[in-house]
Amino acid sequence: MVRLRIRGKGPGMLTITLQDLRFRARQFVIAVVGAGLVFAMTLLLSGMVAGFSVEINQTVQAMGAQSWVLAAGSVGRIAGLSPIPESAVSAVSHAPGVRQADPVIVVPQAAQVSGRPSLSVNIIGYRPGGLGGPGQSIAGSAVTASGQAVVDARLKLGIGHRFTVSGHSFRVVGVVSDRTLLGGVPNAYVTIADAQSVVFGGRQIIGGILTTGIPATVPAGYRVYTNAQIDQASLAQLASAVSSINNSKFFMWVIAAIIVAALVYVTALERTRDFAVLKALGSTTTLLFVGLAAQAVAVSLAAAVIAAILSNFMTGLFAQPVDIPGSAFIVLPLSALVVGLLASLAALRRAAAVDPAAAFAGA
Repeated sequence: MVRLRIRGKGPGMLTITLQDLRFRARQFVIAVVGAGLVFAMTLLLSGMVAGFSVEINQTVQAMGAQSWVLAAGSVGRIAGLSPIPESAVSAVSHAPGVRQADPVIVVPQAAQVSGRPSLSVNIIGYRPGGLGGPGQSIAGSAVTASGQAVVDARLKLGIGHRFTVSGHSFRVVGVVSDRTLLGGVPNAYVTIADAQSVVFGGRQIIGGILTTGIPATVPAGYRVYTNAQIDQASLAQLASAVSSINNSKFFMWVIAAIIVAALVYVTALERTRDFAVLKALGSTTTLLFVGLAAQAVAVSLAAAVIAAILSNFMTGLFAQPVDIPGSAFIVLPLSALVVGLLASLAALRRAAAVDPAAAFAGA
């Protein structure tokens, strides 16, 4: 009867596999936790890559513009705009198709807060009430006068606190969330005049012109950019970081496969006599592979479940925004399934090489 079950559709092999999982529960738990932590890191790395794009998009969309008028030679990076004269705003505002035009300055700076080390911050200068601000979700009030600032919560300054940039002191009047650039560097929104004082020594220079309505023509030496082009050019600035993270993800998958493969292989070494008995009863190499694959897949899928849970609690460990895309939670179990199947191949050769006569050794 046992021989028929093994040669048939394999429920006997499945039963044996499940029993072995119970017998080696401690080993499997260790492997599941180890692989789960590695899988969780792959999810977080995916979230870090997505976070670069999300933070740029959130900052750009909050500004409320439909187009950007920049110097013709500008590459379009939001944190690397080429300086242009403020007088160009008037010319652009009268261009056909433009309903509103406002100046903007976006420049990374070092900020000093009493009792704390120097901090990185993105100074964003705009006209109060105009385009270029942080959006509507402000705890406190918007910037209305010189010396005021609305800052991202990552700067960890409350309303009424002060910080200094290039000798200019600012008082926080509002706090926003999800307004960062360059991998989690918080934005600080100030008046255009204050930004000019900090960045250009008070000269009438700006970084670009934001518009609602797309200008049909612009003065010579200028070019119109869409929000999407600004997003793409700004993300390209982080291409090396994105590539490094993606390479790290690949190595994480390799490490996870090694963890699962090591467990299944050690299990195969300990089950030499079991494999001999199964072969003596007529089990084929294919069925042995099914049993090993079932164990490896069970470990990998259990690790994927743990990873999905852990990753939601680990996002706060990173200074930069982590936005795990929903697609990653679909790819994870599928990838874990592949990892399990590949890992089981490591033990298959050992199982296939077992001599059925070993089942009767010592009898």
